[in-house]
Amino acid sequence: MADVSTDRDVITYREAVAEGIAREMRRDPAVVCLGEDIGEAGGVFKTTVGLLKEFGPERVWDTPISEQAIVGAAMGAAMTGMRPVAEIMFSDFLACCWDYLANEIPKVRYMTGGQVTVPLVVRTANGGGLGFGAQHSQATENWALTVPGLKIAAPATPADVIGMMAAAIRSDDPVVFFEHKGLLASKGAPAPPDHVVELGRAAVVREGADVTLVALASMVPVALQAAAQLSAEGIGAEVVDLRCLVPLDVATVLASLDKTSRLVTVEENPYQGGWGATLVSVVADEGFGLLDAPVRRVAGECVPLPFADVLEEQVIPTVDKVVAAVRNLATY
Repeated sequence: MADVSTDRDVITYREAVAEGIAREMRRDPAVVCLGEDIGEAGGVFKTTVGLLKEFGPERVWDTPISEQAIVGAAMGAAMTGMRPVAEIMFSDFLACCWDYLANEIPKVRYMTGGQVTVPLVVRTANGGGLGFGAQHSQATENWALTVPGLKIAAPATPADVIGMMAAAIRSDDPVVFFEHKGLLASKGAPAPPDHVVELGRAAVVREGADVTLVALASMVPVALQAAAQLSAEGIGAEVVDLRCLVPLDVATVLASLDKTSRLVTVEENPYQGGWGATLVSVVADEGFGLLDAPVRRVAGECVPLPFADVLEEQVIPTVDKVVAAVRNLATY
């Protein structure tokens, strides 16, 4: 499998997933992949294309349709010295293996006093916007956020996919790696060789002086589009791509608020229990004096995701919703 990210001007998000895994498999023979249809089929979202051809069935394992079997096998493999990368086809299906993900995997290192680590990555296709309906469209980062012991990564660009995949696979702690379905066809700058993005380091992807927009995954391009529209109105919005929820880079958010004094979180998770609530509470605790206005959260509605596109758009945050929230805050 060629390194598609170093011989082209752009790379797609879905190509970056396969390339990020391949780089780590070349670097470390302990890295293996397992999941449904990830071999000859190249993954249902074509995010594992080329892996079976390059690394063979000894390291790329097609599994039965059982999320419990996939994650349970990955846990056992990780405990015995391998670094498995397990795919759960849709993030909604994390519910099918929740006992392993919530009760077993995150607790082994703690309960053994550090004698046993579980260095695995659970990759999954996440989020809505494609009309897949209520059971295949949820943004479930907030599920994992409730479980101590899990790291949570959600890249927004192809280069970050590759860099964060490297950091995730090399981590001695379990990582849930959310790949947004709505971003798979998006294109971006290629990642340089040996590209690693430290987990827990947010990125300021647009600078501004009037309001801070904090976003994750597919909401990053939404926030950037809103910021461009607001700029035409004389409002300078700074956009922070969190990249990870655990570790959470509060320092970058507070540094931005020191300039802007206004905060809007943009999250696809439902408003009820979304990650924005956690971030806002930390900001209130550690940076209340930086704020000159109330915080605002633009989030998904607390309803099952509709199948119809026109209804789904009413549920998921949009550019117009973000712009409206910022306008309201700018006049406070």
